[in-house]
Amino acid sequence: MAVGRSMTARTAAQLTALLLLGAVLLALGLAIGSLGWSPWTDSDETMRLILWDIRAPRSIGAWLAGALLALAGAIAQGLFRNPLADPYLLGCSAGASLGVAALLFVMGVSPAAAALALRVGMTGAAFAGAVGAVLLTLMLARGVTQSLRLLLAGVVVGVVLGSGSALLTLMNPDILRAMQAFMLGSTGFVGWSAVQVMAGAMVACLLVALGCSRTLDALTLGEDTARSLGQRLTLIRLLLIAALSLATGAAVAQCGLIAFVGLVAPHLVRSWGPTTHGALLLLSPLTGGALLLAADIAARWVIAPQELPVGIITALLGGTYLLWLMHRRGSTLGGSR
Repeated sequence: MAVGRSMTARTAAQLTALLLLGAVLLALGLAIGSLGWSPWTDSDETMRLILWDIRAPRSIGAWLAGALLALAGAIAQGLFRNPLADPYLLGCSAGASLGVAALLFVMGVSPAAAALALRVGMTGAAFAGAVGAVLLTLMLARGVTQSLRLLLAGVVVGVVLGSGSALLTLMNPDILRAMQAFMLGSTGFVGWSAVQVMAGAMVACLLVALGCSRTLDALTLGEDTARSLGQRLTLIRLLLIAALSLATGAAVAQCGLIAFVGLVAPHLVRSWGPTTHGALLLLSPLTGGALLLAADIAARWVIAPQELPVGIITALLGGTYLLWLMHRRGSTLGGSR
């Protein structure tokens, strides 16, 4: 009982701290633009338009995209019982890349194809590609009953679809710049409609994930134990994979491929102390949102007035953190001998 109360109090404190951090970062996001620091309290009409139409949706959208990727990462790591699982495990990233590459490719084929492509848009193409990749993975894995088969199918789908997008880019080099921007990730084109889509996806995925959190706790003891506790694993896996796919697809469609946020955020939460999956699924999105929003602010500010792709910032920070984590654990294991 005392341990449970201690964990609950710690989770509440962490939740409050992450909410405050998100609020501070959001204020910074409103105050930093392409020219660096510019006060968001300015009464100028033009500045108000910039704040409302550009910086506000971009900052909120960056937070939501990070939260979606972190939630997807926490789901993937719990579902597959693998700390290296990330949101792109089931081929979402390769499918989204192929969808965008196919859209850009057909735009140069004929006027009719270009008109259709413009109606679909890069966001729609990326989301359709991500969902299609997950469905193909499920088809190859023959359902969700075997985790290892799902993982292998996801790897195969990722390699094949990634080769397809590379082939389309090779056949039409004119699309290389647009594909590069998508592959490196960017929050510069996020508007209020994108914020609404990601917010809706966030609410739906979080509710599903929290509803399945007890099953994820049971899975840490093994599948046989989870079944003996009365958990309906097949149904729960389907729901979690649907939430994982929707969260990843929504984030990728709006912001492109952003590395490491979904992998690192759950690790950070676990490093703060033991936690249940219920708490992990609440804290990981807040952590991921703060990480991506901080990276987006840095991307705007570091070389202003130019802007770095936010995916480069997250890759550098995430890779550095994981290397440090490996070194620390290796030193601990070496010292224990």
